[in-house]
Amino acid sequence: MASDYIEITRTRRGLGRPETAALVKKAVKTALCAEGVRVPCFVDVTLTDDETIHEINLSERGIDRATDVLSFPLNELEPGSFDPERCETDYGTGAVLLGDMVISIPRCEAQGEEYGHGYKREVSYLAVHSTLHLLGYDHVDEGPMKEQMRSREDAIMDILNVKR
Repeated sequence: MASDYIEITRTRRGLGRPETAALVKKAVKTALCAEGVRVPCFVDVTLTDDETIHEINLSERGIDRATDVLSFPLNELEPGSFDPERCETDYGTGAVLLGDMVISIPRCEAQGEEYGHGYKREVSYLAVHSTLHLLGYDHVDEGPMKEQMRSREDAIMDILNVKR
């Protein structure tokens, strides 16, 4: 596994559980490895609340509501065929700059309870989901792109051994 740079920032002190950062880092690294990414990558992760993710969703996407996770890829990549030559890199470290993810911790807590699989699985799933977006996957409709993304999510969650 490549040495990755996963920077985690909280928008306020005490947001998330003590294990949240480790869960997110493990999920991102596992997703990158499962997708065949063999070069160091940089991912910026922000853990926030519903109000802040709502503001970001409105300002960046024009959608006036909170959501569970947002992904902002820096590169235009083809799903399943990572090409570091098509990516921005950090001049200091040489790491590929993949982009940013923003996770709503209160939404993560609520969905983990609502879906009955708990916080650990939900935060891991959202980090995997967002990483796949950073690698070019999308799910804009119910077609083959969504099926492809869901299949990769399931495979990576199996590797993480975090079951529903």
